[in-house]
This record gives sequence, C-alpha cells and structure tokens, in this order.
Amino acid sequence: MRDPATYIKRIKALAPDRWIIVEKILQPGEDLPDDWPVDGTVGYDFLNQINGLFIQTKNKKAFTDFYSDFTGEPAEAGGVVREKKRLVLETLFVAEVRRLVDLLEDIASRRPEHQGFSGGDLHEALIEFIACFPIYRTCVRPADHFVGESDVLYINQAVTSAKKARPDLSPALFDFFGDLLLLRFHGQSEDEFVARFQQLTGPAMAKGVEDTAFYCLDHFLSVNEVGGDPGRFGVRVDEFHEFCRKLQIRGGRSMLSSSTHDTKRSEDVRARLNVLSEIPREWCTAVSRWAKTNERHRKNHFPDRNIEYVMYQTLAGAWPVSQERLLAYMEKASCEAKQHTDWNHRDAQYDQALKNFVTNVIEDRDFIADLETFVALLAEAAQINSLAQTLIKLTAPGVPDIYQGNEIWDFSLVDPDNRRPVDFELRKRILADAKELSAADAWKRRDEGVPKLWLIQKTLAFRARHEGLFCGSYEPALARGNNAEHIVAFVRGGAVMTIVPRFTRGRAGELPDLLLPPGRWRNEFTGQRFSEEISTRELLTIFPVALLVREAL
Repeated sequence: MRDPATYIKRIKALAPDRWIIVEKILQPGEDLPDDWPVDGTVGYDFLNQINGLFIQTKNKKAFTDFYSDFTGEPAEAGGVVREKKRLVLETLFVAEVRRLVDLLEDIASRRPEHQGFSGGDLHEALIEFIACFPIYRTCVRPADHFVGESDVLYINQAVTSAKKARPDLSPALFDFFGDLLLLRFHGQSEDEFVARFQQLTGPAMAKGVEDTAFYCLDHFLSVNEVGGDPGRFGVRVDEFHEFCRKLQIRGGRSMLSSSTHDTKRSEDVRARLNVLSEIPREWCTAVSRWAKTNERHRKNHFPDRNIEYVMYQTLAGAWPVSQERLLAYMEKASCEAKQHTDWNHRDAQYDQALKNFVTNVIEDRDFIADLETFVALLAEAAQINSLAQTLIKLTAPGVPDIYQGNEIWDFSLVDPDNRRPVDFELRKRILADAKELSAADAWKRRDEGVPKLWLIQKTLAFRARHEGLFCGSYEPALARGNNAEHIVAFVRGGAVMTIVPRFTRGRAGELPDLLLPPGRWRNEFTGQRFSEEISTRELLTIFPVALLVREAL
C-alpha cells in the first residue's frame, strides 16, 4: 500500500460511522499517525503492554546472565535484531534491495555531491540503514509532500544508528538516505525510492525480528512477541496507566488483544512463563538440573544449548504438550532461527539429532516427573496472572478481543498449533455451569479453566448493563505501603473499579492497602462491600481479582 492515510480516508468516507482499526504493528513508544481517521490498532501494542505488566523487571539481569552462561549466546537484543534483519535482506529480499540500489545509483548520478558513491557502498549502507530502522514503516507521502513529526524522528534515529554501526562507511551515505526519505530531493526516481523503501522495511522487520531474532535471542520467551522488543523486560504500573490514558484520549475504541492467530504463544503460556520472572533462582537451578539429566540424549553436542533452552521454556509454559506438538514446534523454532538449519537449506544431521533429542526427552519418565513437579509450583500463580490480564482487557479503554479457544485456559504455541480445532462443546458446558456458580465455587474448579470463562461471562454481562461507564474516564488507583507495585487498579467512568494482583508467586509479605474513592463499593464477583481504605488481601481472598461497583448504580 503506497499511501495508507489516503486509503483509510477513502474507507472512512464510504463508512463514516463504522468501527475501523488497522493492523499496523506499533513498536514500543510508537503511536498511530494523528491524521489517520481510525479507531485504533488490532491490539498488539496492548498485548505487549499487558504482558509486560506481569514480568518482574528487577530480575532481568539474572535471566540474561544465566542465558549467556548456559547457551554461550549474546543477550544484547539490539545487535541480534540488526544481524538478523541484515540476514533476511541479503537472502530473502535480494530483488527488493537490488531495485532500491538501482534507484539510488540513478539519483546519485544526477547529483554532483553524490556521484562518488559506488554501487557497492550504496548496497552495504542501505542494508545497514534498513537493519537499523526502529519501526516497521514510516508513512511519508511524496505525492502530498508530507512527512510527519514521528517520521522525522524515526528516520533521523536510523541515520544516527547506522552511522554508529558502520563507521567504515561514509556518513554522507546515510545522510543521503535520510534526505531522500525526508523529501528534500524530488523526482520520479526519488518518489519511487521512498515508496519502495517503506514497503520493504515492514517485511524486513517481520522476517528478521519476528521470524528469526525471536528464535535466536531466547533469554525469556514471553517477551518475544509480535510488536514487542526482545530487549525489554517488563512494564511498570505507571507506564501501563499512561498507555491506557492514551487509548482513552484517542477515543477508547482500539482493539485490545492478548492472543491472536499470529502470536508466538498464547496468553496463558505467557502468563505461566511470566511467573518464572519472579523466581529466577529456582528456574535456573531447574534448567541446570534438566540439562544434566538430558545430556545423555544429545549426540555430538547437538542440539545446541540455545534450542535446548527454548524447549525447556516451552515445556514449562505449555505443559502438558504431546510429543507430536512439541516436535512440530521445535522443528519450526530451529528452522526459523536459521542458525543450524532452515526451511530452504535443511541440515539432515542436525534435524535428526534434534528430533531424537526431543523424542527421548519427552519419553524420559524421570525428567517428566521433575518437570511436572516444577510446573505444579507455577500453576496457581499462572492462573491468577491469566485472570488478571483478562479482567484488565475486559475493562480497560478499548474493545476486548477473545481469540478462539481462549475462553478457558489454552496453552497453544505458534501457528499452526494455535489454529487447531476448538472444542466449543466443552466451552458451552463450562459456560452453562459457570452461570450458576459463586466466585468461590468457580475458583475451586480452576484446573478445568472454569474461573476464566466465569470471569468473562460476569464482566461482559456487567458491561452490557453499564455500557456508558466504559466510555467514560480512566483514572489510575494507587496502592499504598509495602508491595504497592503488586497491585494494579483503575476506575472507569468514576463508578467501576478494576483491582488485580501481580507477582503472586515470588511475593514476600502482605498485599498493600488501597484507598477507594468516596462512597460505598460492592464487589461484583463476590458481593462483598467496602468503603474508604481496604485490605487487598481481604478483597482477593475469595476470588483472585475484583470488579468493584459504586453502590449508587
């Protein structure tokens, strides 16, 4: 699409009252262009925000240090991302790069100050410039002579980063690219370069980062998600509130997603993996023990430690998983990583060694017993994480989306695993039961996935009765005292309050108190009534998340 803004405006003109969202994958800190008349995105920006909310940031170093020690791989995300983007540009997008270089040579030949650039230098510099580009694509419009403020920011950022990454190349090369993209030069070739460049940076990001770097830089799989930054480890509560305020300012109609057909793993796999971020010592000890146990299943040092670490994280996050599903996932992970084998150039020896390793490990009764004991220690905290992110999604500014099958616990991996047939009859039976259950009874049946569907049904029914509240204001509510960061709370429309815990597995000490807005409040899930300052420990005893309603409703 050469001109997204114009295209969207045409759609809006044909359907001015329709809900329009765009599948533009925003990087952390990136916003939709202000001149796009849309309600928001399909929700990957929300997905990464809410996922990060349940990652314990203070433990990042423990995970990156262990990853480097165990695998011997670098844990610095920026370098790996650039390396893998260069790889796909030089192998998968050869024709697209060649056309851009041809245009650059034509443009340079007509400008005396640029005639000294060789085709080889232009090619090398262009590869590096795209590898350093910080977002999927800019939205510069040559036909309108339009360059947005954010476009200027990202183009200049790429120029600076590329100069730093390749000091052996003339800085003037990167200034040349920047000038072209900022529309300082005009002409047919110049305009075509801008259009084709913007069409290439998105696929380069998708294939280089999502489909390569995410399978190479594996210090914590939960952060390797569409639209995410593999170097970012967690989101502060105040950052999340600021993100939600922006959603509300824009109109509060963006889609809120947590699992999609394209996510690398389901919301419940991430919810369980995120528990690991609270207990790095226990996790690192378990992995070291498992590696020692499974050393006998490796052959000639194959498979590599990196893919072995991917397997342990996948098992911890998705267990129980069948041998068939695990083999399919590990084949995909190894081919996407492109380190020892890939889809186009298979290494039969490595492929067989990996297959044998996975098969032998999953048939090793001693290892599986150890794994199941460890996963059991994560289960309840992971379920609370899932309920917490679900309630936030259902009540934050925006339109919540529930991906097929995720109405109850769903431990799917990347496609095609997450596109398996869904047992809707099971979900119908659980829903019928859930409508008759109390909060306490629903929580008792947590191993069946009942609490998640119970929560969804109760909250959506409440939204239907009080739709106006969720079009209203968004105000953060801050806990007080020790462990204040372990509570996330906000008020919608001045009359309904969401309260959820986080870091429940690694928490030491009591949950904090929370000061309620004036009035008397009822917990929609349990019927409890509160006013003024409340103990969140007491509030969340019967059911682990709460939706408070001002009693005047």
